[in-house]
Amino acid sequence: MPKMKTKSAVKKRFRLTGSGKVRANVAHKRHMLTAKPQQMKRQARGTMILKDCDAGIVLGFMPYAKA
Repeated sequence: MPKMKTKSAVKKRFRLTGSGKVRANVAHKRHMLTAKPQQMKRQARGTMILKDCDAGIVLGFMPYAKA
């Protein structure tokens, strides 16, 4: 069997925590920040843990992830 490939977009945008959950960046922080509320920008700092339904989709594109 040939090796399965990991999606390039997924390996750039997501990574796994030690317990196997999927960590992602928070959206809507790139441009036009003056039009967004301060609370929204504050809560979008750092990263977030994906919900299980979304994490399953992402893990499907990472065949060798230790989840």
